[in-house]
Amino acid sequence: MNTLAAQAISTRRLDLLPLRVEHAEEMATVLSDPALHTFIGGTPDTPHALRSRYQRMTAGSPDPAVSWLNWVIRLGDESCLTGTVQATVSPSGHGPIAELAWVVGTPWHGRGIATEAARGLVDWLSQQPVHTIIAHVHPEHRASAAVATAAGLTPTDEWRDGEIRWHRTIRRHRS
Repeated sequence: MNTLAAQAISTRRLDLLPLRVEHAEEMATVLSDPALHTFIGGTPDTPHALRSRYQRMTAGSPDPAVSWLNWVIRLGDESCLTGTVQATVSPSGHGPIAELAWVVGTPWHGRGIATEAARGLVDWLSQQPVHTIIAHVHPEHRASAAVATAAGLTPTDEWRDGEIRWHRTIRRHRS
């Protein structure tokens, strides 16, 4: 599998822009609510810590078989960043597998932004050499479960680190 690179993705209301280190300061504000860490643990990053993390993320995976794909979510009407989506694409026995994650800042919750961004990312991944899409969702995180459902993923019986594995197989149409 060749390494994939994040490309700009547009949806009806959103632009998913490939992550850049320069996004760290605005994103530190977007992600500053400690409540965002209820299900994932940790605390909000300072702008400096987020800049360091973004430098590592944009440098790419140390494993050449793994692609780290990261985007910030820009809400077009307000021209502001509202969150992130990411996909880690790795080889598997059945073909490349993409593990998704998403987070939207508290001020933008309840507006369908995570759902629209996740759907846009899944649509884009469906055009890439990806066989399976997965996400891990805390069993009490109803909003994230709704996002996974809207993106076409279904829960499995598998658990990892206290989270349920959600799954979707990409169906390729033969011509």
